[in-house]
Amino acid sequence: MATSALSENGLRQCLRIAFGGSIGFLATALFDLSYGVFFTVLPMLLLGLVPMINRQVARQILAASVMCGLEVGILAQILGGHSVLMTMVAFVLFLYRFAFMARGTAFLFGANGVLMLSIMLHYASYPGTDVNNLIASNFFASILAIVIAFVMHAIIPNKKHNAAPPPLPDKSPSRVRHEAILGATVTTLSFLVFQLFDLQDSISAQATTILVLFPMNWNGALTYARKRAAGTLIGVMFGLGVQVLLYGWYDILWLIVPLFWLGVMLFARIHVLEASGAGVGFGAMTTMGILFGQYLSPAQDLIYSGLYRLSSTFVAIIAAMMVCYLVHKLLNQFAGTRFGAA
Repeated sequence: MATSALSENGLRQCLRIAFGGSIGFLATALFDLSYGVFFTVLPMLLLGLVPMINRQVARQILAASVMCGLEVGILAQILGGHSVLMTMVAFVLFLYRFAFMARGTAFLFGANGVLMLSIMLHYASYPGTDVNNLIASNFFASILAIVIAFVMHAIIPNKKHNAAPPPLPDKSPSRVRHEAILGATVTTLSFLVFQLFDLQDSISAQATTILVLFPMNWNGALTYARKRAAGTLIGVMFGLGVQVLLYGWYDILWLIVPLFWLGVMLFARIHVLEASGAGVGFGAMTTMGILFGQYLSPAQDLIYSGLYRLSSTFVAIIAAMMVCYLVHKLLNQFAGTRFGAA
């Protein structure tokens, strides 16, 4: 049960998330990096969801990035103009990643891979996209996130050892198939919808349709969807507040970075106190990372971007939950893909 006071380790995790996310955002702004959302959000994902960085975690993150790069590069070259074939192949690529997640043996590899692959395939399908730049941005953002995570844990280590992680649940083969097919189906349909309606500027909504699937079942997805909606609202409101406060100065970096750090720190505190993986705080800080990392520039209005992110994310959550429920019910009709006891 969540408490109202942070433990010493909890405070240190909040500081790691806030400083790590701010370093990623600062690198994006200073070097005018393409796809700044990768550089800003990945450190927060790694520091927020993984209690301790180690070589195994780093290998999974790097492997996910390399596989995404290879798959996107090949698909963009061969199936760039064939959306139906690309969607069919995408389903297979999503399926094996969700299978890793369902088994729990390489959850980070599957989770990071399915999120990045969906976004990268969507971007790569547009003729004006420099696919090599897209792949390189994701790869170097992954390396930077790993370096930031190691540095943050070295500078701000935990005072006490964390408890050992709980053992992996003993899942039946039918439940593993259920979770893998459910995740791959919803993710593929999401990818298809964003392609058909040419929703190039809805990365937050697209990411949300995938993140809500990480609990790997219908009940967990529904619970997380509510938290994600609340977190998105809080993150967008904070972003709008920053732009209103700064008014015409919102492109001045030394003013933006402290406010960004403050927002991430506040949301990281909520995230740590929730102690529920990806909850309201996690949704708020990743929403803020997407807004600041991808859409904050002198040429763009963060207020319009924020309100668009908010409305599109809510629509995406409702649609994803409807599809998730229908696929869940359908899979439960067959013994080979039954989730388990009702």
